[in-house]
Amino acid sequence: MCCQVFCGKAVLPSQRVDHDETPSIEACGEVEKLLGIEICKNLFLCNRQKTQFTLLLMPGRKEFRTKELSAQLGCSRLSFADAERMQEFLGVTPGSVSVLGLLNDTEKHVRLVIDRDALAHEYFGCPPCRNTTSLRIKTADLTGRILPALGHEPTYVNL
Repeated sequence: MCCQVFCGKAVLPSQRVDHDETPSIEACGEVEKLLGIEICKNLFLCNRQKTQFTLLLMPGRKEFRTKELSAQLGCSRLSFADAERMQEFLGVTPGSVSVLGLLNDTEKHVRLVIDRDALAHEYFGCPPCRNTTSLRIKTADLTGRILPALGHEPTYVNL
């Protein structure tokens, strides 16, 4: 289904698929086939003290290694943040976290980190902050229009 994503004053074309709940990236196989893309893995992380929060975007099939990411960011080992902070900062529940949730982080509590491989294709796939819908957006629109409108300057890594 075609739909539009509103980004500031601009309307961006996208494709949307409604589906059963997909609580994890492993449950997205059928959605990926319907959209013709790989859904992005979105991980909400924090430091040991739970004072710094990170949203990591990476290819869905790529294995996450916290030691490798922490070394590239020059920080202590990161772990998964709790659902309460996810709801507080991004306005989403586990399984629904997405780069689009940064719209709710108006006080910039969350650092955006993107694995360059997540942007390697023409299209980018993610949920629009709920895990019963998935979007296919042009990667150029994500990086050139959506991220600047969200006001979160990404840090790029190679995982």
